[in-house]
This record gives sequence, C-alpha cells and structure tokens, in this order.
Amino acid sequence: MSIRDWPAAERPREKLLEQGAASLSDAELLAIFLRTGVCGKSAVDLARHLLRQFGSLRSLLEAGPRDFSRELGLGPAKFAQLQAVLEMARRHLAERLRRDSALESPQAVRDYLKAMLRHEAHEVFGCLFLDTKHRVLAFEALFRGTIDNASVYPRQVVKRALAHNAAALILCHNHPSGVAEPSHADRLLTERLKTALELVDVRVLDHFVIGDGDPFSMMEHGMM
Repeated sequence: MSIRDWPAAERPREKLLEQGAASLSDAELLAIFLRTGVCGKSAVDLARHLLRQFGSLRSLLEAGPRDFSRELGLGPAKFAQLQAVLEMARRHLAERLRRDSALESPQAVRDYLKAMLRHEAHEVFGCLFLDTKHRVLAFEALFRGTIDNASVYPRQVVKRALAHNAAALILCHNHPSGVAEPSHADRLLTERLKTALELVDVRVLDHFVIGDGDPFSMMEHGMM
C-alpha cells in the first residue's frame, strides 16, 4: 500500500506537521528525507530496511559515500543532500551559540561540540575560542589522531588563542569508542594547557569529552 493510502495521522509528513518532528521515529524521519520508496517498498519500508542494514540512524548518517551509495534507494545525489542537511544543522547550532554567552547556554555548547566531533572516526582535539564576555569567536579542530600529551602542542593552542584575540576558551576532544570519560592523560593535558594559557592571560573554562550521550564536563566534575 502506498503511503498516500495510509490514514493521514499515520503519514510521516502529516504527522510531523501536526505533532512536531520529535514525535517521529527514526524510520519516519528517514522516510521524509528519502521522499519515495522503491519497487515493492514504501518510503517507510525502505527506511526501516536501511536502518537494519546500517544498524542505526547514526551509522547511516556517518557512512562514507561508497558505503552509503551502494544501498538500494540511495546514491551520490542523496549522499550530497544528506551532507547538506547535516552541515545546515551544524551551522544552525553555531549561530544559536553565537547569540549568547557560552556560560549562559551550557546545553547549546554541548549540542554544538557534539555535532562537530561525535561523527569523527579518530580522536580530534579542538578549541572553542571566546571573547571577554564569553561569546563565541570561533571553533577550530587543531589536532587529529590519537590525542595524548605528546600529540597536542600547547604552543599551537596558545598561538591560535592569540590569533583570535581570545580571552577564554573551552577545550574539547572526542572518544570514538563512545565512552565520554576523561583518561588520566586527558587530565594531565588539561593542566598543561591551563598553565601555558595562563601565561598569556587566557582562561580555560572547561574541557569537554565527547562520546555517546551527553558530553562530559571536566569542570562540572571537579577535575579542573
């Protein structure tokens, strides 16, 4: 049966308009993105099939172009559309964050950093640079690979902070394993960076570890 023949309350598009996007399942949201199904499958059936193939919505969203495009109903055009949607979401979060002080919008900071780093397959270390009123100046991913004391250079962090004329910053890095808990090396690194940045009057406000679930704040857990 075509989705057009379903009761209006069960059609994903009508349901979204009536009840809001949060009321839809992963398959229903994906079906709206797909717009049409394939022979023998409605858009919702196809969406459910793709979620089973990839294992989760996140795995589908993070798939590379080759893995994405080999699946039924997908292809380079759909991959390009999806990347555009994801980038718009990241830019929306960035604009939302720039409107207010980062300290007055802690959840916005979490949402933005998670959107920037959670999809990375390898560890990425970045900084959110802030002005004297703790408004966002810029975000930069500074180091990639295995993050430890040896691979993150305080001199480079200081250099970028001065380039942005930052008064404060928030450190962040992701754990691809999904476990958002800082290691002993993470805590040592934070102290090294705090010491280096204090020499140029730049405050380190927090260090977030990004994994599954809510990002871990070292400041909130008394680790700074």
